Amino acid sequence: MRIEHAALYVSDPERARDFFVKYFGAVSNGGYHNQVTGFRSYFLTFEGGSRLEIMTRPDITRQDKHPYRTGWAHIAFSAGSREAVDELTERLRADGYEIVSGPRVTGDGYYESCAADSEGNRIEITV
Repeated sequence: MRIEHAALYVSDPERARDFFVKYFGAVSNGGYHNQVTGFRSYFLTFEGGSRLEIMTRPDITRQDKHPYRTGWAHIAFSAGSREAVDELTERLRADGYEIVSGPRVTGDGYYESCAADSEGNRIEITV
């Protein structure tokens, strides 16, 4: 069994889509819009076939994203090397995104950094 996709509610789906396309090489579908409910989504496909659904709807509520809360904590992307982790981290920093941690070696041996996207969702970048 494999995970088919994960889904993320966002306030601005185009901005979220563009973030994952620009920094993580995602390929987006053309989007979906349910005229009755106002639900809209994009499916983003990454190298290797993993997919992320970016979703919104008119009645969505925005909540503070405390780093230690129940629910999904982060999504992690493998950049392939320490140098690639460093490079992408610096690109994100230069473009104004918050770097939450790293790059660093964690206690369990991962080399990683963590950034927050435009809506505060944590994106981990690892080897």
